[in-house]
Amino acid sequence: MKKTFLVVAFALIGSAAMAQSGSGFGIKAGLSYNKNGDLVNTVTDAVDDPEGKAGYHFGFWGKLDFPKIYLRPELVYSKTKSSYDINGNSQDYDVSKLDMPVLLGYKLIGPLHIFAGPAFQYTLKNDLEGLTVEDVENDFTVGLNAGIGVNLGRLGLDVRYERGFSKNEAEFIDANVANVEGRIDSRPSQVIFAASLKL
Repeated sequence: MKKTFLVVAFALIGSAAMAQSGSGFGIKAGLSYNKNGDLVNTVTDAVDDPEGKAGYHFGFWGKLDFPKIYLRPELVYSKTKSSYDINGNSQDYDVSKLDMPVLLGYKLIGPLHIFAGPAFQYTLKNDLEGLTVEDVENDFTVGLNAGIGVNLGRLGLDVRYERGFSKNEAEFIDANVANVEGRIDSRPSQVIFAASLKL
């Protein structure tokens, strides 16, 4: 009985993994927990480490499948948010961007796989609540994605860490307040939880 149960369990895991294996494409969405870089008030010389907040993303992916590895480019719209304490007031910093991770994955066992690769990002909009924010230093930046995932039928679940290779600062100013002026790092570090569906 125990042997029969094990055979059936391995058969189910194997068939679930095969359902999302193979080359193809699909959609994805998920949540992130992210923190942007430090905010520096150049008038008061104050440096504020951000409080992380939840963000989200959605987009498309494609996959070229090989026996033990795969290549998976993605195109994703992402929104991140961090909170800063500026002169005793909590203010949110929102960043909207297009992400294009190009991931190289390795199939470990059954439905389990690991992946890593560069993440190309284009900043669409950045907004610091109540303040005028200039454009970021570089609209286009590069970072790194690395994570682990599992395929369950046509559904895939993964968790990954993302970090930029360099700072990408934007200047801010409040014309109504004399002691609020400085720069903020718009490139986040984040943990991303995602679900994908093969079409």
